[in-house]
Amino acid sequence: MTKRSASPRATRRPAWAGRNYVLLTAATIVTSLGANGALIATTWAVFESGGDAGDVGLVAMARFLPLVLFLLIGGAVADRFPRHRVMVAANTMNFVSQAVFAALVLSGTAEIWQMMVLTGLCGAGQAFFNPAAEGMLMSSVSGEQASRAFAFYRMAMHGAGIGGAALGGALVAFVGAGWVLAVDAAAFAVAAALRAFLDVSGIPERKPGGGLLSDLREGWQEFVGRPWLWSIVAQFSVVVGLIGAVESVYGPLVARDELGGARPWGIALAGYGVGTVVGAILMTRWKPRRMLLVGTLGVFPIALPSAALAVPLPAIGLTAVMFASGVAMEIFGVSWMTTLHQEIPEEKLSRVSAYDWFGSTALLPLTTALAGPSETAFGRTASLWGAAALMTLVTALVLLVPDVRNLTRRPHREGAAAAAGGTTPAAVPAQGASADAEGALGRHG
Repeated sequence: MTKRSASPRATRRPAWAGRNYVLLTAATIVTSLGANGALIATTWAVFESGGDAGDVGLVAMARFLPLVLFLLIGGAVADRFPRHRVMVAANTMNFVSQAVFAALVLSGTAEIWQMMVLTGLCGAGQAFFNPAAEGMLMSSVSGEQASRAFAFYRMAMHGAGIGGAALGGALVAFVGAGWVLAVDAAAFAVAAALRAFLDVSGIPERKPGGGLLSDLREGWQEFVGRPWLWSIVAQFSVVVGLIGAVESVYGPLVARDELGGARPWGIALAGYGVGTVVGAILMTRWKPRRMLLVGTLGVFPIALPSAALAVPLPAIGLTAVMFASGVAMEIFGVSWMTTLHQEIPEEKLSRVSAYDWFGSTALLPLTTALAGPSETAFGRTASLWGAAALMTLVTALVLLVPDVRNLTRRPHREGAAAAAGGTTPAAVPAQGASADAEGALGRHG
């Protein structure tokens, strides 16, 4: 009787949702709950300490600068050492830095330079975590259902983000930024404990190669040899930089001055989260043949929140725009992850991911630092309209790259056979595509 009752229960979990996938998803849910609230709490901590828009930009820059500086090293380290250990170490660093940050804010003694140092440590931890996490997730999924697995993973992550953003905005208003930062620190501790139980015995042992510089060189060759990859990463260098300035600086300022405070901004961010969940649900069913073309077309609506803040739309309108942006971003994000899984050999995933992350975040320190001076020089409205126009322009330019338009989804057996041979598989071109068209990686939101 016991065996009969347990069997149906065991089969409820899909075949692609293995132990590592479940642990990674659970840990990501926990950190997403904390991080989305901490994003709002950090901005309000700066305001509560007497800071202005320039100070908000400096604190954001302090987080992004070490993230950019250490990403390439983090990718090489993640392909050289067990990825789960790199992830646990990075989560532990983030736990310590956020706990100290929370203690300073709660005591009322936090100063701008202290916030910059502590957010910088958090950014350094993320530089090692992100490539390792992406490589680990790709290694935990196989088969025809990879895109569905990625969609469910992102659905869980963004679903937690909805609660984190809404709860974070409310908690900042009612109990203060310090307690929200403390919750984020606790979330990192729990996530580190979960990731410590990841099983890497089934992952092929990676050869150490000729050294760190040799590993970086090999990752660079993989990166520059694919036009679809470096062109989209260049695009997202601009897009992500502008989104960082809008979400870290302009959005909170518009919310404070025009919408009534932290709570409406938290609800708008939650609207974006709902949109990503809806987009992920859509991508569990939809498998577009031309993944990068569909994904890139989905980037255009990402410029809408900047335009909405420039008007500015009332809170309900801003939330609706953020929702649409979230749906569009998720269409791109799942297509990007699926293509990365299809095109890049497993042993090089973290290094290629590091170049992807590095290029995509390279301008974040500059754009966030210049957000305050740009507002002073051109005005907030003009700066927001300029951001929306520039995001639209660079996305249109990427569509001129043939491989972005023509990359197609391949049957799993073909991709698996090529990957097993240790070579990078060539993509099957769409009708009218060049014979050497290759696949695409994409920024996952």
